[in-house]
Amino acid sequence: MKILITGACGQLGRTLMDIKDEDKHEYIFTDAFPMMEGVLALDISDAEAVDKVVSDNDVQVIVNCAAYTDVAKAETEEEVAFKVNAEAPGTLAKAAARTGAVLIHISTDYVFDGKTNIAYAEDAEPAPLSAYGRSKLAGECAVIASGCHYIIIRSAWLFSRYGKNFVKTILEKTSSQPSVKVVEDQIGTPTFAGDLAEFIMYIIDNDMLDKEGVYNYTNEGVCSWYDLAWEVCDLSGHLCDVLPCKTSDFPTGVTRPAFSVLDKTKVKQTFCIEIPHWKDSLRFCMANMA
Repeated sequence: MKILITGACGQLGRTLMDIKDEDKHEYIFTDAFPMMEGVLALDISDAEAVDKVVSDNDVQVIVNCAAYTDVAKAETEEEVAFKVNAEAPGTLAKAAARTGAVLIHISTDYVFDGKTNIAYAEDAEPAPLSAYGRSKLAGECAVIASGCHYIIIRSAWLFSRYGKNFVKTILEKTSSQPSVKVVEDQIGTPTFAGDLAEFIMYIIDNDMLDKEGVYNYTNEGVCSWYDLAWEVCDLSGHLCDVLPCKTSDFPTGVTRPAFSVLDKTKVKQTFCIEIPHWKDSLRFCMANMA
């Protein structure tokens, strides 16, 4: 099977590169700004360029890992965020619809407002609070409206050994500072990019690409950013005090969902999978960090 993976230089894309099985599939890794050998330059908002790559290579599956992820900056760069998170997925989806390819598109918990204490199922009413959330919801809508065969996966709080993420930031801060303050009033579930990547390949390898729809996928468990930071510090052995604080103590100009736990009942029942707990995956990730 021929698989096109966009956003290959990001956390999820690089993790997919790590686990790729070239005996089973042929891969085309692309990024808007390729920084690694084996990654092709592709602007996924360029319809002509996307059509050429998909058609010339007889692509059967597109995995869209590309995204504008700077939540705070998106408030002042909403047009850019929409171009990457909404228009570009629509372009990929139209190419998939024309060729019969399946699009696996990654979305986010930020499509919800977090004004509840009940885990969000896939059919809960979206109500994004931020420009980032609005752009990601628009991307979902563009994919669905295209008429392509799609699987949309909503995830949250992604971490890995690659790129910029909360776990790596806390590791750096706790190694050099006597104390750090972390918000305790935002609740969600971390997601190890390795687990999400394995799930995506599980769908492809087990011929489950016909399971069209929207699915939630994070690790199991629930925590605050403070809980996650404390666990990172404890596992690292850093002698740093992790102190709880409120979101209001660190105004950023963007409203984030206070509760963004995603209900994973549908994904577990549909694909017959078990999902690791975030603590186990965090321990594995940190043990394998360079």
